[in-house]
Amino acid sequence: MKAAIRFLRIFLLVVILGFTMGPSSFASPDASAVVFGEHSIRPLPEHGRVALEIIRDLKGNHFRKVTIDDALSSKVLDRLLEDIDGSRIYFTASDMKEFESFRYRIDDTLLRGDVSIPFWIYNHYHQRLGERLKFALGLIEAGVERLDLEKDEHFETDREKAAWPADDKELHDLWRKALKNEVITMMLEGKDARQIKDDLVKRFTNQVRRLDQTTSEDVFQVCMNSLTSCYDPHTSYFSPRSSENFSINMSLSLEGIGAMLTTENEHTKVVRLVPGGPAERSKLLKPNDRIVGVGQGDEGEIVDVVGWRLDDVVDLIRGPKNTPVRLKIIPASATNEHETRIVKIMRNTVRLEDQASSRDLVEIRRDGKTYRIGVIRVPTFYLDVKAMQNRQDNYKSSTRDVQRLLEELSGEGIHGVLVDLRDNGGGLLHEANTLTGLFIKTGPTVQVKSSDGYTETLYDRDPTVSYAGPMAVVVSRLSASASEILAGALQDYGRALVIGERSFGKGTVQTLLNLSRGQIKLTTSKFYRISGESTQHRGVLPDITYPGINDADKIGESALKDPLPWDKIDPVPHALYGEVTKYADRLRALHEERMRNDPDYAYVAAMNDYLKRARLKTRVSLRLSERIAEKERSESERLAIENRLRKAKGLDPVTRMADLEPLNEKEDDTPRPKPASEDAHLVECANILVDLITLAGAPSNGRPGHASAP
Repeated sequence: MKAAIRFLRIFLLVVILGFTMGPSSFASPDASAVVFGEHSIRPLPEHGRVALEIIRDLKGNHFRKVTIDDALSSKVLDRLLEDIDGSRIYFTASDMKEFESFRYRIDDTLLRGDVSIPFWIYNHYHQRLGERLKFALGLIEAGVERLDLEKDEHFETDREKAAWPADDKELHDLWRKALKNEVITMMLEGKDARQIKDDLVKRFTNQVRRLDQTTSEDVFQVCMNSLTSCYDPHTSYFSPRSSENFSINMSLSLEGIGAMLTTENEHTKVVRLVPGGPAERSKLLKPNDRIVGVGQGDEGEIVDVVGWRLDDVVDLIRGPKNTPVRLKIIPASATNEHETRIVKIMRNTVRLEDQASSRDLVEIRRDGKTYRIGVIRVPTFYLDVKAMQNRQDNYKSSTRDVQRLLEELSGEGIHGVLVDLRDNGGGLLHEANTLTGLFIKTGPTVQVKSSDGYTETLYDRDPTVSYAGPMAVVVSRLSASASEILAGALQDYGRALVIGERSFGKGTVQTLLNLSRGQIKLTTSKFYRISGESTQHRGVLPDITYPGINDADKIGESALKDPLPWDKIDPVPHALYGEVTKYADRLRALHEERMRNDPDYAYVAAMNDYLKRARLKTRVSLRLSERIAEKERSESERLAIENRLRKAKGLDPVTRMADLEPLNEKEDDTPRPKPASEDAHLVECANILVDLITLAGAPSNGRPGHASAP
């Protein structure tokens, strides 16, 4: 299993922006074959061969067995249309009627190595996009001031399930409203009419230029991924360019910022941060932040990247080591696209030592007694493979580091341990297996079922127990893959209480296979807990729920398209070290009692409610005065939530949101982890563990030898 960057789907289904302004190059299909126009983007002769190789690998090696038939053909058509026009702003209802002739033909043509149908549809999109960009540029050139910004009309921002525009007239009206919404958004950012016109002309002109640069390889990648994504969201085709730059482009780990990016509509979105990378260390960038601009150095122009292809945005963000890059972002917590800020991050490489596990202590005072709870942060499951193969004595690994930290904490008289797996996206399966073994004598840790139906069980065979005392595992919605294996195994053994949010649900394994041109990332196996339950889709359900500010509908395996389902296989025999779940009801009651008067918990609840209501509002007014009033009401509500927390903590109130999220204009690439004692989430988890200790009468030292396994 490769590093943690694999745990999420790398979306390469990019809306390729660039076009040729000129006469139509589009030709209608005839009854039996696809006819390309003079200026169409045509498949290369070798694309047919590669398509057959992809089909071969999907049929022979993918975990999900799918028959390539009319049903799949229909799904591929819908997925392609969704990928290139998910917001339904390019095609009309008449276009959809024309595409219907292809619905049950794609499977037959693909099986012959013929990719002309998806290419023909893409060319149609290519033309329509060019027409829309030309129309938008015309409106902008006529002058922003000519737009009626007080006319009582609205714009639907979420058009995923909207009806296709009936005709060009309706489509033009949709684009006019979309442009008005963009102008109002930019005005709310403080820009004047001249700035707005210049920015929009530059944006659409760049999109025009990029559209003209679209190659047949770009189109083939999009078309093939409309097929691969029907199998599961982690299966993707990489063109030769994408294959060559996979690791760099997706993780930005080489002289970059250490962030995994994807595209969502016309925005570049942060999927996750690489542990120990510059972005994670800076604490300025978060998952689900959207990048809308990139600037070089301290004063370079912020280049608008809305509508750019992903690899071009990545190229802008990458740069020489120890040089700053400035990102204009829409924070994940924003309720409107005008809520932007600029962050500055120093480019660097991701160093293994920066990903290392670390320790801390939380002291809980209870009934005149002080309980010392050790906290071990595991940001990823890592291993210096090269050093291990060279038989170096002190090679780095998450298991070795955690073992050392446990020994240190046990020597300090701790009463319990919290293993903090929040936002841990996974890593090496080997490390999840051996790290589980630190807390049990011997036994199974995970089952891996391959595409051929064979199930392999991984075991910890080392009888040594590094820590046998009371413990809990803390997870978040972004805890995935190997994190879920560890949390699930310790939960199944009754060895640890699991606290937090439902985890990500990434329970599949991908393999990268070479093709004659490019590569395919293929889902070949599936993880199952020793209880027989899959970690796929459902994730690990906590024994005690402690919510974070994460949108579960937007994050996690269940938020992706066509994920493999949750299911069960036979369990494997395993010891039971305890029955911590029998205390769950009492633990929840004690937790909820504390939370009734806890300002941090109240803050999380209020923020989640505020963000949920904001996200549900997708119909926005196109009256500037109304939008200004809405912005003021929204900021007032948000400030009230923030100031209630500040008051509870004895801090002075703030009068502007800008006071809470100032622009970062200083170089600061040093790690800034919050001490565990100042992390309200961890403090409460420590309180829950103390509750368990007192209820169960568990041993209060963590030295080896106290496990009750048979």
